[in-house]
Amino acid sequence: MRLRKDAKIEMLRRVPLFKECTKQQFQSIASVADELDWPQGRPIARQGESGREFVIIVEGSTDVTIDSKKVGSLGAGDFFGEMSLLTHQPRIATVTPMSPLRVLVITERAFSGLLRSDSAIQSKVLAAVAARAAANEAILGQQ
Repeated sequence: MRLRKDAKIEMLRRVPLFKECTKQQFQSIASVADELDWPQGRPIARQGESGREFVIIVEGSTDVTIDSKKVGSLGAGDFFGEMSLLTHQPRIATVTPMSPLRVLVITERAFSGLLRSDSAIQSKVLAAVAARAAANEAILGQQ
């Protein structure tokens, strides 16, 4: 069952990157977020590959691995991919669904367009990404 526009916006409201966005900003973000189904077991992101999308998990769960070692898991409301989009660096982890997933996907082009078109969204995203980068450094430092 596909998300209604208001349900898509509610899912986006849970994403810390967009925490302080206005109703109009959420509508803009929702308009570029495509809903997709993803099969269990097929990686949705692979360590070392270029990231071309930002993904928000609507339903399902994943394992997150670095160098084939499980470092965490993600579920409904979690997201990934923003770091690769902003830094143009390869993905730092592989994300593999442990169940079928339903996700919202924002492509690199749409994500960049959002940031260029609204400086408020851009500053909110960059602040959240800085915090997330620090957390990723902590995880990688434990490897």
